[in-house]
Amino acid sequence: MILSVLLYGFLFATLMAALFHLWRDGGLGKLILYLLASWAGFWLGHLAANGLGIHILDIGELHLGPALLGSLIFLFLAHWFSQIGKPA
Repeated sequence: MILSVLLYGFLFATLMAALFHLWRDGGLGKLILYLLASWAGFWLGHLAANGLGIHILDIGELHLGPALLGSLIFLFLAHWFSQIGKPA
């Protein structure tokens, strides 16, 4: 994998986590959780698209469309799991 793909990938995934954190609020712990979830979802989405041959919103070798979708799914799951056990 090319270094620029890694840099753009982490840039997009970090931006998604930061925007999600601004939208859903939270402290430093939530920001770290969202960053880790976004990075994991982004790269799993990219690798799944690479393996399945899906080419949506490609930027060079980066499969941006599926990667962003994976990032969003992981962000919503991380937020949902972080709410378990909190009183309503």
